[in-house]
Amino acid sequence: MPNPRLAGRYAKSLIDLALEKGQLEEVYHDMLFLQQAFRSSKELVVMIKSPVIKADKKDKVLDAITAGKTSVITSTFTKLLLRKGREFFLPEIITAFIDQYKEYKGIHTVKLTTAIPVSEELKKSIVDKIKADKHLKDIELLTAVDESLIGGFVLEVGDELVDGSIAFDLKNIKKQFQNNDFIYKIR
Repeated sequence: MPNPRLAGRYAKSLIDLALEKGQLEEVYHDMLFLQQAFRSSKELVVMIKSPVIKADKKDKVLDAITAGKTSVITSTFTKLLLRKGREFFLPEIITAFIDQYKEYKGIHTVKLTTAIPVSEELKKSIVDKIKADKHLKDIELLTAVDESLIGGFVLEVGDELVDGSIAFDLKNIKKQFQNNDFIYKIR
C-alpha cells in the first residue's frame, strides 16, 4: 500500500542529512542507481516488499547489488529502513527523494511525446523555447515515441498539457461529425 507521506518524510530526512554532510550529489546518483535497479528487476521489488523474507536476507541482497556503488550515507539509510521494517517503501522513498532533489535544485521535468524520434537540434530548440516562455532555468527533457499520435506532438510541462497531435485533431473531427455540426451549418 503506497504511503506518500511516509516516503516524503524519509526522503526529506535523507536530503537534509546529505546536505549537512555535503554529499547531496553523491546520494542523488545513488538514488538514480537504486531506482534503475528496481525498474530493471521486478524480482528485486517483490523481494524487498515481501513480508516472508527476513530483513537480514534483504540486507545481503541489497549489499550485493550496491557494494562499492553507493555512498556510506545511502547504505546506512537502507540498513535503517530494514531495521525499522520500512523497506517495503524503499522504491517509493527513492522516487520521493529524486522529486525533492529536483525541486530543491529547481529542475523542471518536461515530457515530449512524438510519433517519430526527434533530432537533438529540435530537442534543444524546444527546451530553449520553454525556458524563454516559462522563465525556467533548468529543464530535464524526457522524450517518448508513440506511433498512435500519427504525427505532431504532446508536450507536458508541469501540470500543463499541449496536444498538437494529428490523433487529437482526428478525435475532434469525429466528435463534430457525431454531433452533426456540419449538417446544421449547411441548412
